[in-house]
Amino acid sequence: MSDNPADGGSLGPGQRSALLSERFVALADSLVADYDVVELLEGLVQSCVDLLEVDQGGLLLTDQRGHLQVVAASSEATRLLELLQLQSEEGPCLECVATGAPVTVPDLSTQRARWPTFTQAAMSVEFSAVHALPMRLRDETIGGLNLFISKGRRPLGDEDLRIAQALADVATIAILQQRSISRASLLAEQLQTALNSRIVVEQAKGVLAERGNLDMPSAFERLRGYSRHHNQRLSDVAAKVVREKVSADSVLNVSTDAP
Repeated sequence: MSDNPADGGSLGPGQRSALLSERFVALADSLVADYDVVELLEGLVQSCVDLLEVDQGGLLLTDQRGHLQVVAASSEATRLLELLQLQSEEGPCLECVATGAPVTVPDLSTQRARWPTFTQAAMSVEFSAVHALPMRLRDETIGGLNLFISKGRRPLGDEDLRIAQALADVATIAILQQRSISRASLLAEQLQTALNSRIVVEQAKGVLAERGNLDMPSAFERLRGYSRHHNQRLSDVAAKVVREKVSADSVLNVSTDAP
């Protein structure tokens, strides 16, 4: 089914080794530079089609809410098969993601009872075998790579499966690294916001303590009482006091027992 001249079956050993090195370097570059996740995964799928004896490929990835989404496919037929797996809640890629283990089916015709909807659809577009490889790092599985074999071709051997898994592993590390950086950046931003709020609250306490001739704990009780009475965030009220958008007297005159 593949009409790509770089099909893995037509490459000599030297050519394939050189192209594999290039693809691994391209994937590794994403570990140190900004990159587009969709472009990265489209490249992963296309690399498998180009360098291995497979006809088409597709990839499902979990989003930030943990839901699987189709993010890459080498053809429209493959994209539809991936969508069908999600809609019917069956298929090798879903099973692979759920278990975190590879799924190899050398003869799809034997799987009609296991995945009736998927098997019928895959065989209708002349696929006879499928490999599903987990995108997994340690105990975390974030997606699955599907590789499809057409009638008349053999399933992948152990060496090609190791290569496909290695490509998927590098892409997985890149994605998890990006997600980790995003989470770390969000946490750092939240921490800085909390620190900034704490500083403003301390400043407001100082203003109220001086104005009302109070100690700092009493000034804080007045500030919190005003915040609750007016249903406003404590940090927002503190900022208004410091900027004199709310008078210190109005805060001091609110009962500390305000609900």
